[in-house]
Amino acid sequence: MLWIEKYRPGAFEEMVGQERVVERMSHFAAARSVPHMILAGPPGTGKSASVECLANALYGDHAGENLTVIPTSDLFSQGRKFLEREERYAHLYRPEESVLSNFKRITREYASLKPLDAGFKLLAFEGASSLPREAQQALRRIMERSSRTCRFIYCTCHPSAIIPAIASRCLPLFFSPLPDALVQSHLHAIIDRELGAESPVRDDDLDLVIAAARGDLRKAVMLLQVLAETGRENGFQALSRSETEQIAQAAFSAIRKGDFHAACRRVENLVIEYGLPAREVLRELSTAAKREFNDPRIFSVLGEGDANLVHCHNEFIQLNGVVARLMRTVHESQGSGSSPA
Repeated sequence: MLWIEKYRPGAFEEMVGQERVVERMSHFAAARSVPHMILAGPPGTGKSASVECLANALYGDHAGENLTVIPTSDLFSQGRKFLEREERYAHLYRPEESVLSNFKRITREYASLKPLDAGFKLLAFEGASSLPREAQQALRRIMERSSRTCRFIYCTCHPSAIIPAIASRCLPLFFSPLPDALVQSHLHAIIDRELGAESPVRDDDLDLVIAAARGDLRKAVMLLQVLAETGRENGFQALSRSETEQIAQAAFSAIRKGDFHAACRRVENLVIEYGLPAREVLRELSTAAKREFNDPRIFSVLGEGDANLVHCHNEFIQLNGVVARLMRTVHESQGSGSSPA
């Protein structure tokens, strides 16, 4: 069994970190009063798990009947193949109609279902930033008609992708990357349960896992299991590599050449095509900067951009601003005679 499933929290008391969000959602469950919500934050920080914990706290044994989760990212990326494969949509799927029309029908059907022994049910959308604008407009109307018996929850890494008509009707809750100390404590607890005193995982291996996870607890647990089962001789560091590193490297190369539009296209590609949160994009750029052009001013720009992203409304504008400031800083560094790393 995968450890990410075995140790997935089922109650708020089992959540790791996110104390403010957990406190708010626990209060909603206790009061039996839940607003529409947007749960925003990087991957692996507890958004989907918190929805399940909320359903368990509200409905107990009937949580499965009163919580519906629609994986919108898979639905709109795979289209008809996804709808044909999912048995729970078989009675609603119409092959002669578009994916958007089928999505509207599915959402209306689930939103209109009467909750079981409860005043309302929960309808959650995972990867909500993948929702086309037309789908979001349809959801706004469905929200208005079903607000008495259904609460809508949007889980997303990119809250700026949610249209204002929906965002204005939802309470935003923000999930932050987990501190390394919390991740380390959780991983130690898993090691004690699964591997015991004879654990082959060394402290320096655990440091590598935590560094690769970057606040993503789900990724940390997954890497820990892979490391425990395969051993470091199979190349642990390769597990954390991906195409995104190459894209970030190409973006920074474009920055050094002064090609602003090419750099922005590559940076935006990391968000749109690879699904990275904007702050993760900055981390990838930071890694590329260490290899390409090691200058303290570069990391000052990236740090300022990371701070701005916490309160921004449009991630793409902020990222393009970071690219512009990086380009100016690199040009000044080259002009002053600083040498590449």
